[in-house]
This record gives sequence, structure tokens and C-alpha cells, in this order.
Amino acid sequence: MELRLLNKEELTALYQSEMTADFPHAELKPLKAMLRLMDLGRYDPLLVTEQGQAIGYAMVWLPESREGALLEYFGVLRGLRNGGLGTKILELLMERYGQLFGEAEKPDSNDPAENDLRRRRIAFYERNGFRVLDYECALFGVHFNCLYKGPETDDRKVEALHRGVYAGYFSPAHMERYIQLPLKPGEAVKPAPEWVEEAYPNEA
Repeated sequence: MELRLLNKEELTALYQSEMTADFPHAELKPLKAMLRLMDLGRYDPLLVTEQGQAIGYAMVWLPESREGALLEYFGVLRGLRNGGLGTKILELLMERYGQLFGEAEKPDSNDPAENDLRRRRIAFYERNGFRVLDYECALFGVHFNCLYKGPETDDRKVEALHRGVYAGYFSPAHMERYIQLPLKPGEAVKPAPEWVEEAYPNEA
């Protein structure tokens, strides 16, 4: 099993064929923003292959410090799921980056079935060595539990590194408007229907 960096054309094709089906629109940031991050050297769009065949993908956002990486999107291709491939892909990512930040939707939906799905997703990460951190976040109006796998045991240090992924890219005004990290106890999630394109810095 191998990880291969995608070029912009390959990322565009994967985004349109797989990611738009795998993730709710409210959670999927614009392709244009991913391509811009690639230009900045801050984004690794990875295709996972086995014996030359695509089996999955991972979208990894790199902080300026290069301390760890945010696993932003991760998936096994349809028809290949529930066979243990996800665990193997996470192992490869840990070998590559050393520590990973993650975000999984908090099970606070009004839909019991959706909450069950969210709990299973968090449990998957916990089975694979991630821990649920003592802070939560809200990104563009979506409430998340925060996850981490790596050598750091101090949640405050993890929080600072995690926040740095976003603060190194968004303007202070956009951080204030769209990125609640951490989400303070009792703090309301600011409404935002989706990853709003205006939040991303204009190209020079």
C-alpha cells in the first residue's frame, strides 16, 4: 500500500467523483480553496493505492510549522469499505506525518440515526489510537469533537498546534467569524451554512 501525491487535475477529478458523494456539502470546502493551499505548499492531496489500484484518499492540511498535520478528509473508495483498509491507511499517514489532528462531527443532531453514525465514526478513530481532546471546535457552523494521535500529551499544546493550521491561513477577521477553536463551554456555534468562499484569502 502506498501514498501518492495528486496533481491539481487529479485532485479535481477525485473531488468531483468521490468527495462530493462522500461528504455533506456543509462540510466540504471549495475545491478552489484546496488548489490554493496546494499553491502555498500547505496541502497534500493523497491517493492511496495497492498494487497500482486506487483504494482510498486522504486530504491533509499542513501547518506552517510542519508540526503534525490536519487530516481534513479521509475515505476508502466505495465498494472497498469495512475491510480494514481505513486502519492501514491511517498507519501510513502516521508514518508520514508523525502526528495527526482530526475533527469528527459531535453527536448532537436531532436525528438519532445520524448521532449513531457520528458515534461510530469517533469510535473508529479511537480504535486506531486517536484520543478525543478536552476541547471542541466549530468550523463554518459545524460542531466537532477534536481528535489527536501522536506523542503530545498536553491538550493545550495540541490545541495551539491545531489552531495554528487555520490561523496560519485565514485572516484574523475570518478566524473570528468562521473558526471557533476552541469552542468555549456554553459558547453558541456561529451559524454559517457552508465553507464560504469569501473566507479564503484573495490570491495576490
